Amino acid sequence: MEAENHTCVPRFLLLPLSEDPDLQPILFGLFLSMYLVTVLGNLLIILAICSDSHLHTPMYFFLSNLSFIDICFISTTVPKILVKVQAQNKDISYIECLTQVYFFNTFAGMENFLLTIMAFDRFVAICHPLNYTVIMNPQLCVLLVLMSWIIICWVSLVHIVLLNRLTFSTGTEIPHFFCELAQLLKVASSDTITNAIFMYTVTSLLGVVPMTGILFSYSQIVSSLLRMSSSVAKSKAFSTCGSHLCVVSLFYGTGFGVYLNSAGTQSSPRTMIASMMYTVVTPMLNPFIYSLRNKDVKGALGRLLSRAAFGPSWITDLRTKWKLQILKLLL
Repeated sequence: MEAENHTCVPRFLLLPLSEDPDLQPILFGLFLSMYLVTVLGNLLIILAICSDSHLHTPMYFFLSNLSFIDICFISTTVPKILVKVQAQNKDISYIECLTQVYFFNTFAGMENFLLTIMAFDRFVAICHPLNYTVIMNPQLCVLLVLMSWIIICWVSLVHIVLLNRLTFSTGTEIPHFFCELAQLLKVASSDTITNAIFMYTVTSLLGVVPMTGILFSYSQIVSSLLRMSSSVAKSKAFSTCGSHLCVVSLFYGTGFGVYLNSAGTQSSPRTMIASMMYTVVTPMLNPFIYSLRNKDVKGALGRLLSRAAFGPSWITDLRTKWKLQILKLLL
């Protein structure tokens, strides 16, 4: 095929999830139900945390941010998949593809940062309980989240600027069911050495450094737990850390699976399954992991649903509490 500049390439072609027309309604229903469950579950956690004053602590502040990121993360891929399955159309425009790459990288990176921050929060709470409120003050919590957004947004923007310099052949087929950075580099017609160097450098820094921070935090936590004499304190610490460890294992396990399986030049069923676990299943399971293993969250969800059953006045109360909480964090 003749290589053309990206301005001459009106569409990319994405790999369909299945060529079997009989499976299309099943796939549509499956992805739609998973999307709705993810959005509803994470939205309930956000509302429960904002409406319950007992949960206005750093740990739940970070959890509400994680739930928001999960909603955004799954929204970068699943709506386009639903449209593609329903219309049986593999096309995606150049602008849509780059937009998907940008937001996918941004929200995946933010989840990575938030899981690291949450590990640090648990480390301070368990290893330095007397200084917890001093160290994890509202200003620091907001600053950590804000700095994470700034870093990852700039990194994603550099990826897009570098991608914009590449050329692609007419009718380029991306061997994936959504636009993913590594897959785009594989099908580019021009030299991608600069993109590859930047991608691997950033992936190493933003992957290894946070992972090292999580491992260090939990090594210190385990050491502190072994020195505790109270079985009640140990049980409570294990309960709060257990949920976070489950989410960390799921996120990094599926993430590593995606990049190990996509090391080849061609897509495979294993790559598709690993990608679906990473982009769809993980955000869907996070609210269940936290709500089922955390009595405080379950209690807040119960109170939220009971108030909702008595009328819309709870929405006004929630809006007022939310504004007060934001002001408290900013002041």
